[in-house]
Amino acid sequence: MMPSDERPAVLLSFDAEEFDIPLEFGRSLSEDEQFRIGADGTERSLELLAEFGIRATFFTTGVLALRRPELIRRAVREGHEIASHALYHSRFEPAHLRESKDVLEQVAGVPVTGFRMPRMAPVDLAKLREAGYSYDSSVNPIWLPGRYNRFFESRRARVEDGFVRIPLSATPVIRWPLFWLAFKNQPRWLSRLTTSWVLRADRAAALYFHPWELMDNTGFSLPKAIARCSGESMMSRLREHLRWLSARTRFQTYAQFAEQLRRE
Repeated sequence: MMPSDERPAVLLSFDAEEFDIPLEFGRSLSEDEQFRIGADGTERSLELLAEFGIRATFFTTGVLALRRPELIRRAVREGHEIASHALYHSRFEPAHLRESKDVLEQVAGVPVTGFRMPRMAPVDLAKLREAGYSYDSSVNPIWLPGRYNRFFESRRARVEDGFVRIPLSATPVIRWPLFWLAFKNQPRWLSRLTTSWVLRADRAAALYFHPWELMDNTGFSLPKAIARCSGESMMSRLREHLRWLSARTRFQTYAQFAEQLRRE
């Protein structure tokens, strides 16, 4: 996937969205509070990335961008990529593909080329092309009980008729995930081990987290697997992992990686 004399690449992403996950578990939360937590978490994400000089990709909902445009513009000024996470996090219509792209480009003042469907739901690639996107990162190639089963889909990024698909990373064979839920519920040594496995096998790892994980998630009646390791403890854990990654990898945005893959 990359020349062997280069350090492997890490594609770090955050799904910048309204904090609506309590609604999935029957807890009411005002829209203002959902957006406050999502936006404040995004601000904390930017502060953490600045510590290491890391550029990441923020898959952002259009409504969050409209609520906090200055935050999105700050992310752009600091060198991060803005990609689409649809218009809303909890409801979707095909027209939202283009609408979210238009909103984000207007707010951010830069082209938006990538898309990730909320909750990793299936997305029509033909409609993504029509809406003007050039890459998609909506597949987590694992079985996540109660959510989706994409275990037998390809793990590796690829180009299909000029369109780039970048799955989230999972290990070969057993498909152990590298995403946020595994990261916060497993020992730190296991996160390093599985990340190293993917980097050796694929020469790249696509990771993702949520800014709201960097806020205190207690008090919302969330399952323990989601609520544990939030706020300061998650900041500490992620900071340690980024320090470990910085010593042995290089960071790319998803758009940079997609363009490189398309040229090879």
